[in-house]
Amino acid sequence: MFRSWKADVINMSTVPEVNLAREKKMHYAAIAMSTDYDCWREGEESVTWETIVTTMKKNAANVIKLFLEVIPKIAVYEDVCIK
Repeated sequence: MFRSWKADVINMSTVPEVNLAREKKMHYAAIAMSTDYDCWREGEESVTWETIVTTMKKNAANVIKLFLEVIPKIAVYEDVCIK
């Protein structure tokens, strides 16, 4: 199905969470970090568990850096804009 849509990225991890957040009028943001592409790239070497673990460790480090940079900015935004 996704190939027929010519999709580049498939994200299967934000539903039903995003729908429930919307229903509760909550802000919701997702951070997606790819681990592999072999499910749709024909001719690519099959991914190994070791490759996925290595990529997940890099992704985790990137997410921590992202949070450390973004969370203080959210606090400043809320202090300036919401009060």
